[in-house]
Amino acid sequence: MSAPLQKIETNQALTDSADAVVIGGGIVGAFAAYYLARRGLKVALLEKGRVGAEQSSRNWGWCRQQNRDARELPIATKSLDLWEQFAAETGEDTGFRRCGLLYLSNDEAELEAWARWGTFARSAGVTTHMLDGAQASERGRASGRPWKGGVFSPSDGTADPSRAAPAVARAIIALGGSVNQQCAARGIETTAGRLSAVVTEKGTIRTPVAIMAGGAWASSFCRQFDVRFPQASIRSSILSVSGGEDLPDALHTAHVSITRRGDGGYTLAISGRGRVDPTPQQMRFAPQFLPMFLRRWRSLAPGGAEGWRSGHETLARWRLDAPTPMEKMRILDPAPDKSTIALTYRRACELLPSLATSHVAAAWAGYIDSTPDGVPGIGEIESVPGFILAAGFSGHGFGIAPGAGHMVASLVTGTEHLVDPSPYHPNRFQTAAWGKVSEF
Repeated sequence: MSAPLQKIETNQALTDSADAVVIGGGIVGAFAAYYLARRGLKVALLEKGRVGAEQSSRNWGWCRQQNRDARELPIATKSLDLWEQFAAETGEDTGFRRCGLLYLSNDEAELEAWARWGTFARSAGVTTHMLDGAQASERGRASGRPWKGGVFSPSDGTADPSRAAPAVARAIIALGGSVNQQCAARGIETTAGRLSAVVTEKGTIRTPVAIMAGGAWASSFCRQFDVRFPQASIRSSILSVSGGEDLPDALHTAHVSITRRGDGGYTLAISGRGRVDPTPQQMRFAPQFLPMFLRRWRSLAPGGAEGWRSGHETLARWRLDAPTPMEKMRILDPAPDKSTIALTYRRACELLPSLATSHVAAAWAGYIDSTPDGVPGIGEIESVPGFILAAGFSGHGFGIAPGAGHMVASLVTGTEHLVDPSPYHPNRFQTAAWGKVSEF
């Protein structure tokens, strides 16, 4: 069984013109379209498959400030407020709640790193509490074991990946925007060097602005008009279980992490663990990802040919009047790694004895689109005025999606930003990532 996802109906005719077109109906693209529509723009959101069907429904659902890289912390903080505001503005339920996130550890080096981050975070106005052994053991009593320490971040929380992107899509439609599923964007057209249209499998939309929020597909799409965006995907496997009693809403340890689901079950995962499925694109960008690999190689293992077959990281060029790889692979639904699923479940049951009576409800995998420094690329591509990139969220996109979408809307409309957009601009990928890889 794949990741659960709420279905929405969007039987809308393709518009022939728009003030802005958003390519990619994941959580980032949906929030970008929502904030554009709220500012009165005629917006069209295009999704080649189903809204939210790729990584936006396959993640943990964490919306956190805790342990964010300094470049992402401001947008993470603003996003928490925006998650709440979205529900108040629309009446839609994304499942967001500030349940707090709990981190537990028996490793002194890990605790010292968390303490250093906490000192920095408190200087930025973030509420985070270091826990001593007694406090950590009390909060982690469901494990039945002592802990040396931990962290509790009370203002952080979770949202529901199975319904968040569909909820935002419904809000877009309510504002008068259009949402088209089963409609792949094949490419763009330019006039006098500036973007003038988005070409889809169902027709052409005249527009001065296009936002590429296509997740793992972004780099191959950009390659069609000679924009170099270094991106590589990691196949991450997670599972959900039923059962479990008196467990924390969201708990991280080095061995396994758990998140309470809206249906009362739990999502289980091992942080950072993944398979590297070789692709032509990975080979092309391998030198730029060397700093990232050297930092995180212990969590990664070689994969198989699935990524190559999926076509999302192809180096091929395609025509605008013929089916593209996006139409051949509507939804990236890679096979979960069986050994990782078994290990994750075993570790979770060892950590939390009440899970021993649970059963695996579903298991799935997803491709996490990463950048060389682990920070997303958000900004206008200088060589193609009117084309804005919002991709490469490196496993952090779900939680910061409202802030990212708000930033995109501010870029398009020229209005004041909630946070400084400069750390995210894609121009930085022209230089090496040595010494710049995200800490967390």
